[in-house]
Amino acid sequence: MDNRYLALLGVLAVTACKGSPPADAATTPNKPASAFMLTEEQRARIHTQPMAQSTFRPTVSTTGTVAFNGDRSTPVLSQISGPVTRIFVNTGTYVHVGTPLAAVTSPDFAQAFAAYQKAQTALRNTARIATLNRKLFDAGAIAKSDLDQSLADSASAAADRDAAIEQMRAFGVDSATIHNIQEGTPTSIVSGLIRAPIEGVVVEKLINPGQVIEAGQTQCFTIADLSTVWVMANVYESQLSAVNKGESAVITTDASPDSFPGRVDYIAAIVDTSTRATAVRIVVENHRQVLKRDLYVRVAIHADRSTTGILVPVSAVLRDEENLPFVFVAASDGGFNRRSITLGTRVGDQYEVPSGLATNDQVVTEGGLFLQFAQSQ
Repeated sequence: MDNRYLALLGVLAVTACKGSPPADAATTPNKPASAFMLTEEQRARIHTQPMAQSTFRPTVSTTGTVAFNGDRSTPVLSQISGPVTRIFVNTGTYVHVGTPLAAVTSPDFAQAFAAYQKAQTALRNTARIATLNRKLFDAGAIAKSDLDQSLADSASAAADRDAAIEQMRAFGVDSATIHNIQEGTPTSIVSGLIRAPIEGVVVEKLINPGQVIEAGQTQCFTIADLSTVWVMANVYESQLSAVNKGESAVITTDASPDSFPGRVDYIAAIVDTSTRATAVRIVVENHRQVLKRDLYVRVAIHADRSTTGILVPVSAVLRDEENLPFVFVAASDGGFNRRSITLGTRVGDQYEVPSGLATNDQVVTEGGLFLQFAQSQ
């Protein structure tokens, strides 16, 4: 405790031992019950500051947690049902679009391969018949309807062939292998592949060799681009009006001495009923991948627009038994009144006070703790 506060407490103790203070140093008949009077010696150690309207840019200070950037991360679901035969990557592996992640033996894949072969054979036959029928039609040997039917059969077979190719692509067959299949080159395809849908880092591996997975249901991996992350900050009702989309933010954490710049990307449309806080999403540059998912961070959101209001020094704000903020304000009769206030955003070493104070109020900025202690005696 500051030596000046110790001296004040000593003066208070001496005053209490002497009994009731004189009328001009204690209470007066016209003084409000909430006022507190001091002796001249005590008063000399109390500092006050007049309140005035100030123009400032609020800074909302709060906390949040780190999440993967949902626009640059994705769960990887298998498109094939069957047992996993091999896994090609581990967590931490950087992959590109199309990188094989795992191999799966599946009757679905075998069926797709067989469907392609049947469709390709049907296409050859129907195309040959269509070509022959065109020559016959040109020679007047068949009707126009017969030619049209053969052309439709050929187009239908071509559509079936293309669908079978797309099905194989969905099962992870690469373009070179599909080209070999189309050319009739022998291939040794025995399983389908799960491939990376985006570029990034494998941050979760959720399957193991031998595990039977289900197409469209089993999540096998999670891939995320870690160059940026989301910070989900909690902004309370009293501060929400000071936060707008596009404003800059600074993220700090005990995990690093560096700060991380970010920008407000989204403000939720609902309020958490249990905490009365609104989620604010901030996109943050993740230098050296320091920010990890679920990491606890501190957030400072800087308003772009200036506002006008009363600012009170942080040292002047005290808390009552219910943790509600108040200050001491000098009364016209020389005493000091306790005044409940509402705190807004913090601006450097000051708080915005939306309500509770008026211009020219003399607020105690030094010695408030002594007044609070003395008033409780």
